[in-house]
Amino acid sequence: MQLRLWDLNLKIRLIGEALFNMLFWMYFPFITVYFGAALGNHIAGILMTVPPLFSLVGSLLGGALADRIGRRPVMLFGACLQAVMFALFAVSPSHWIDYMAFIGLGLGGAIYRPASSAMVADLVPAHNRRQIFATFTTANNIGAVLGPALGAVFFFHYRQELLWSCSLVLLLYFAAIYFLVHETLPAAANGPKESASLTRVFQEQWKGYGIIFRDKVFLVYTLAGIFALVSIMQLDLYLPVYMIHEVPSQPLFPWASGSLLLSGTEIFGWVLGFNGLLFVLFILPVTKWFQHWKERDVFILSSLLSGVGTFALGLNNQLWFLFLATIVFTFGEMVRSPVTQSFISRYAPEESRGQYMGADSLQPTIGRFIAPVTVFLSNWVPPFGIFTLILAVSLISVVLYIQLFRMYAEKPESVK
Repeated sequence: MQLRLWDLNLKIRLIGEALFNMLFWMYFPFITVYFGAALGNHIAGILMTVPPLFSLVGSLLGGALADRIGRRPVMLFGACLQAVMFALFAVSPSHWIDYMAFIGLGLGGAIYRPASSAMVADLVPAHNRRQIFATFTTANNIGAVLGPALGAVFFFHYRQELLWSCSLVLLLYFAAIYFLVHETLPAAANGPKESASLTRVFQEQWKGYGIIFRDKVFLVYTLAGIFALVSIMQLDLYLPVYMIHEVPSQPLFPWASGSLLLSGTEIFGWVLGFNGLLFVLFILPVTKWFQHWKERDVFILSSLLSGVGTFALGLNNQLWFLFLATIVFTFGEMVRSPVTQSFISRYAPEESRGQYMGADSLQPTIGRFIAPVTVFLSNWVPPFGIFTLILAVSLISVVLYIQLFRMYAEKPESVK
């Protein structure tokens, strides 16, 4: 589906989210370092476990409200809340207020995302969704490549200016949504609703989520995704610990005398940047290559590639071998991203699409709680043992995906 044929809603979102995502990656990788320097690493480590809980609640709430009051109002609220939190962060006189603003940012983004994803599903035919979601992933990963390099300078030396810029971009994006974006809530979910108290509204929404969580197919899908994400999430969890402490300093080009010498920390930075660059260059071609594959096969391939690729990182600490292994696990992550969103947008009933998008956030949230166990165990278990554990978890996800598609017969349009 060519960009010129996209609905105006999608074009506005693509530009707005791509720009904001670059700003996001200019501060997010350094937040833990920031709070660690201010409050101590032990306290910062504990504090970083709290925001995912707020994000989970925000995703569930945002998804429920997107089905009740519409995609556009929820997106407006999420963008506005983030703009306000960035401004609060910029003027904050206290690190604890900074922390509250950071939680508010995560909450605003979590409320926004299910409505945003549901809007794509509302507007795009099923056979084009993988390509559309892949295009958004490409735009976001351009920011993931450029953001950390710029943020290393701006966050530490021009933090206030950076935060005000983020707030301004969100305000402009809020205005674009308000004046240019139209509502896409399907008629099936937009029927007349009786007026009710706020408490009654929340009771109805949680009742709706109760129905979702009793859906055995969805539960297996969620569990499989949690195990699959454990290996993918190691990029900013165990891998920096491993590379900083276990990978020796070495030249970038070993065959050229006097070439640039990189420390373990710098090697990790190169691997992280290489991962983002691969996403930018190949997410659209990869999505096109696999567009005729069944979702079952793509999910299984993704778990295998990400698990095997991460395991391979522990087999050799030479720089160019690490780059090769990075290609493998990055392609595992890459093939998964668009298919996950297209699967849940197709599987969810039209009138509950926002709620299913919100409930889908359980995968990264619970995965984010489980994945750090590798860092905890690294105090006693050698690297080979940690990487073996990561591979085993990925293989569990393969088994669960096989079971998932035994329970759920794919619809014909999923393979078109």
